[in-house]
Amino acid sequence: MTTHDAAPVQGVDESAESTRRRVLELVASDGPVTAAELAARLGLTSAGVRRHLAQLEEEAMIAVHATPGLAPVKRGRPARAYVVASGGQAELHDAYSDIAVQALRHLRAAGGDAAVAGFATQRYDDVVERLSPLLTATDPAERAVQLAAALSDEGYAASVRPVAAATLVPIAQLCQGHCPVQHVAEEFPELCEAEARAFSELLGTHVQRLATIAGGAHACVTNLPLGTALLGAAQTSASEQIPEGTR
Repeated sequence: MTTHDAAPVQGVDESAESTRRRVLELVASDGPVTAAELAARLGLTSAGVRRHLAQLEEEAMIAVHATPGLAPVKRGRPARAYVVASGGQAELHDAYSDIAVQALRHLRAAGGDAAVAGFATQRYDDVVERLSPLLTATDPAERAVQLAAALSDEGYAASVRPVAAATLVPIAQLCQGHCPVQHVAEEFPELCEAEARAFSELLGTHVQRLATIAGGAHACVTNLPLGTALLGAAQTSASEQIPEGTR
């Protein structure tokens, strides 16, 4: 009888841990994001989500991000929007990163900076070759959405978000909420540089890297210029409509 009674408790613990992990993943992919937005995505109450957020914040997995323009909550306090913190990135990152860092240090010692740059270029040449067949659209906006989907399948929690900017050419942002090679790229920024070149080649347009997780931002953000008639495609395909200033 005791064993039978203990089973549901274990199930509840596992369910809570699974939900907390999902909250962390959504904060990484969609942040800055509020408890109400997360609750709507997960089909949970805001109070239930706040309990998970409080624990994740206490464990330094996430942090509050000041985002202008959000609706106020009770007593006039602004809604708290969350982004993933360095502890959360560490929780999500690949356990083999330490080995990769050691290997690249050895490569640099043996062949210098050029050897590391050559490795980074080859890595992202392979990415271009692998992802090119998945990008079937002909305009940059649709190709950006397809690229974000392909990157998400590889663990980058990517999305495309429109940017309200007073420019002749409309701009969208490719946001990557998670970087599986973050701890490697912190020491070897050649990986980030080669990745941006790969995005440019895949999209057939100039791109501008604004921020990286490896550089201390909560997301990797890349500006993508779009054709005038194509901004709507990015707006309707983006998973969330996030206010400007997500970095």
